Amino acid sequence: MTDEKNLVINTKDSLGEIVIAPEVIEVIIGIAASKIDGVYGMRGTFANNVTEFLGRAAHGKGVYLRAEEEGLKVDIYCYLNYGISVPKVALEMQDRVKQQVLFMTDIDLVEVNIHVVAVVPEKLPEPDFDELFPEDEGENE
Repeated sequence: MTDEKNLVINTKDSLGEIVIAPEVIEVIIGIAASKIDGVYGMRGTFANNVTEFLGRAAHGKGVYLRAEEEGLKVDIYCYLNYGISVPKVALEMQDRVKQQVLFMTDIDLVEVNIHVVAVVPEKLPEPDFDELFPEDEGENE
């Protein structure tokens, strides 16, 4: 027996039914979205951060899936790198996510909403103090 939360894929074969948990689709979406160039990371919850700190990957973080009358809708919350085109990366995320979910589960997403939470600047390299202040120079007087 399947839960109402699980998604049942209708197949033409009479071998049985295919049931997919929503968490599986969230993981597929999370991996597809995070692999786009320009995406720094996905927004997670405190539980996701603790899980990652303990060494386990939380691939479904920042992904919220909801089933409505029209079909499945997804909201993706992400951080982007500074200096990239936000619309270009967001459109690529929408296309890739929709394509991967369709390819892997045969489920067509109705909406893929991208929420850019922050832009993360590049880290500046720490200055090398030995280069800035060589020790072999004479002492200051």
